[in-house]
Amino acid sequence: MNLYMGKMLVVDLSAESVTTEPLRAEWLREYWGAWGLALAYYTDAVSPEVDPLAPENAVVIMTAPLCGTLVPLASRMCLVSKSPHTGTIFESNVGGSFGPELKYAGYDGIIIKGRASSPVFLKIDDDRVSIECAEHMAGQGIFETEKLMEAAMGAHGAKTLAIGPAAENLITYSMIGSESYRQFGRGGTGALFGSKNLKGIVCRGTGGVRVADMARFLERTDHYTKNDLLCDDNLWAKTDGTPILVEVTNEMGIHPTRNYTKGFNGRKDRLNSDAIQAAKLGNRACASCPMACGKFTRVNSAEIEGPEYETLCLGGSNCEVHDLEAVIRFNRLCDDLGLDTMTCGSTISLAMEMTENGVHDFKLRFGQVDEYLKVVYEIATLSTERGRDLAKGAKHLAAKYGAEDLSMEVKGLEMPAYEPRGNFGMGIAYATSERGACHLRAFPIFATDPHDIDALVSDVVDAQNANSIKWSLGFCDFWGTINTTIEADLMSAGLGEAVSAEELDQAGERIWTLSRLFNLAAGFTAADDTLPKKIMERPLEAGRHEGRVFSRPDLARAIQSYYQLRDWSAKGIPSSRKLAALGLDKKTL
Repeated sequence: MNLYMGKMLVVDLSAESVTTEPLRAEWLREYWGAWGLALAYYTDAVSPEVDPLAPENAVVIMTAPLCGTLVPLASRMCLVSKSPHTGTIFESNVGGSFGPELKYAGYDGIIIKGRASSPVFLKIDDDRVSIECAEHMAGQGIFETEKLMEAAMGAHGAKTLAIGPAAENLITYSMIGSESYRQFGRGGTGALFGSKNLKGIVCRGTGGVRVADMARFLERTDHYTKNDLLCDDNLWAKTDGTPILVEVTNEMGIHPTRNYTKGFNGRKDRLNSDAIQAAKLGNRACASCPMACGKFTRVNSAEIEGPEYETLCLGGSNCEVHDLEAVIRFNRLCDDLGLDTMTCGSTISLAMEMTENGVHDFKLRFGQVDEYLKVVYEIATLSTERGRDLAKGAKHLAAKYGAEDLSMEVKGLEMPAYEPRGNFGMGIAYATSERGACHLRAFPIFATDPHDIDALVSDVVDAQNANSIKWSLGFCDFWGTINTTIEADLMSAGLGEAVSAEELDQAGERIWTLSRLFNLAAGFTAADDTLPKKIMERPLEAGRHEGRVFSRPDLARAIQSYYQLRDWSAKGIPSSRKLAALGLDKKTL
């Protein structure tokens, strides 16, 4: 097959079996790859009512059709399952080189089922695939686990996915690390591996990806690389990376500070792009990427690739920690122990506000570095009472102590680092995201009017559909100017078949709608399409939008407008007409 390897790896850990099955060709022109194709496999195999941490749950890891080719920024792969943190359908994607390596080994994806009786790891060496003992890796951090798996492969440069102690302890915001500093970050992907006693996966492949017409494929790739990717709208990722957003969001007044109390950090200069550039050692790129947005940094003995913007804000400004060395240490602890920095930082900032407001004394205060770093280990290892409290995430922490008005989450997922009171579009995007508060579904921070609800609803719908197909084709978010016309042209050249922008547009809406159907079947309703009480009732302090709230009436109007634009009912249920148009009318969950 052109672009696809034509084969799925099926791992049943309960049965200790590894088999292969042909790729479901009938789904390719509907779901294409990565997010979409993984979603199709997952919803076909698992009930929406499944316990995410039960052996009956499945994890689907899927590459994308252009992954492993020379198309730049197209090497990301997706993981789809039901989140143990939110109970929603969940997609997470990671860059690096594992995706291409899996395709070079001969597989489009991996379906993981069951639960091993003791810790194991999966070893993929081309067509030699085995389940190996990982008891000697138990309790090890991600960095050491990756070294041990690579040694077991006996080949330097083998690619890895690994979990740390946080995932072994089933912490619902634990993550899966890859190549040290890449992550399937949010929603508890690590706990999914941990629940299956799967410590990691190591992969080596020696094959390649076939395209229909190499000369045309390379010509099209070169054309779009020179004339669209490497332009001023995208080159910020190469020169500055995501830390540039520290200045951007502060200027916009949407930079969460002090547990989302303020929209501006007056000490931002200690965490901004200039601070990162001063600490930078070098750059690092994913496979086939000329941007190399990863920035290796060091302050004194603290060293890491990063921190990225979300960590600088949620582990920095939002905790009022303005010490870059401390944020780097926080980031490194999370990366090694296996915790999502966004949820971890947001939960710590909540505990800081609860302490300072007299709700409960966690011995955590804004700007206090020692306890801020100490509690990360306590969370990952569940070694103290406050660690066990914070390990449940913001929603459950707030509920336990009656502080729901301070918790900043949607559908249980802690909010990203963009303040909705300063940009209603981000609020609409958070409220309607299938996996809870997420900035990777729609990102309307550059809207002309950040409070024009009608225009922003339309922007959010368009972006959710566009990103659904963009993630399904494996593209990185940092090719910001790519569209379905470019995607269709590249796919046509690779497949040797005509692909239109219109069918990719429709596939994006199909993927988004199927995710909605899963969540409805899992018990979510329109009442879950909402925002934190603090956003709707407490005026924002500091910054350009000081005094703003995103009121309940405004949010209700936005949500109903969103439903209408999607042809969903007032209760957020897709119409039979819409389902038929998308080919989902006969879909059973």
